[in-house]
Amino acid sequence: MNMNDYILEEIKPLRLNDAVINAQKVFNNYPITHFPVIENNKLLGSFAEEDIQTIENKEDVLGTHAHLLNSFFADKKATVLELLKIFADNDTNIIPVLDKNKDYIGYFDLRDVLDVFSTSPFMIEESETLIIEKLENDYSMSEVSQIIESNNAKLLGLYVSEKKSEFVQITLKIVSKEINEIMQTFRRYDYKIISMHENDIYLEDLKNRSEYLKKYLEM
Repeated sequence: MNMNDYILEEIKPLRLNDAVINAQKVFNNYPITHFPVIENNKLLGSFAEEDIQTIENKEDVLGTHAHLLNSFFADKKATVLELLKIFADNDTNIIPVLDKNKDYIGYFDLRDVLDVFSTSPFMIEESETLIIEKLENDYSMSEVSQIIESNNAKLLGLYVSEKKSEFVQITLKIVSKEINEIMQTFRRYDYKIISMHENDIYLEDLKNRSEYLKKYLEM
């Protein structure tokens, strides 16, 4: 998806010769965590609100505090997932955007990017969410896809959602009317099913066996 339509220019960047009080006013007027600073249309970095609001001398110029600048930005061709990573890595809700010449052209707002992601087919198409686990060195994306497609299902998307010790967990979005068949196939390939599913035949079988054993022991 082309994100250029979501590049904003409402908040004008400041410059190093602007006073601290001007930056504080920006933060008071807009619900943002950072704001960009430019010179000659080149991005110098972004000041964080928590840094600017603690400066006591409001008449200082921002250049006096240039050491507080944070360096992060996005290319205008960045994808939604790339943007979400930048937002998360920098704990920000605004990302400066640069063109191919590295000139500042505006910024992305976290709310807009989340709206785009939340309305994507990956999020809104009716599907099953399945979380599987396997040793990191033993799984492959191609095998995961093959298992799903061999059960006449459609894979909307997948991502590695957790790593712990030598294991990885993979979250899958699957369109299928036979999710149980897919789960049983994954188990045959030594994948562990992490997510809970109401009609999981395997778990129902274990439950029935457990209840049978309990009754037997009570005889």
